[in-house]
Amino acid sequence: MRSGELAAAAGVNVQTLRYYERRGLLPEPRRSLGGYRDYDENAVALLRMVKAAQRLGFTLDEVAELLDTGRPRHPTPDLQARARAKLAEVDQRMADLAKIRQGLVQVIDARCDSLSHCTCEDCPLPFVDLATVQEGLE
Repeated sequence: MRSGELAAAAGVNVQTLRYYERRGLLPEPRRSLGGYRDYDENAVALLRMVKAAQRLGFTLDEVAELLDTGRPRHPTPDLQARARAKLAEVDQRMADLAKIRQGLVQVIDARCDSLSHCTCEDCPLPFVDLATVQEGLE
């Protein structure tokens, strides 16, 4: 199949195919007599694996490493370790986002109106005092 057909089948655009080829994620395909790229069905499966891994939070570098370790068609113990590490990373990001959310709720509830000159009572923004101190130094 040609580039456009592969891109449509895998749910990516043609530029993504070229990029994945340059990165080594997608092997360079055969060429037709007219010079067109000619991909086989394995390319669709490979692209779907890459996209699935990305949806799980793996970077393209991590996906490339996982594909290299998993080339022989059997599961690799490395995937389990990397999935656990990625899960811990996601859990940490979720905890960080929960803290950010909590801070935003406090700002909204306190009706803060400015980062540097907030007039709300009991302002939850910890750097408001610092901004006031710096203004006094100017």
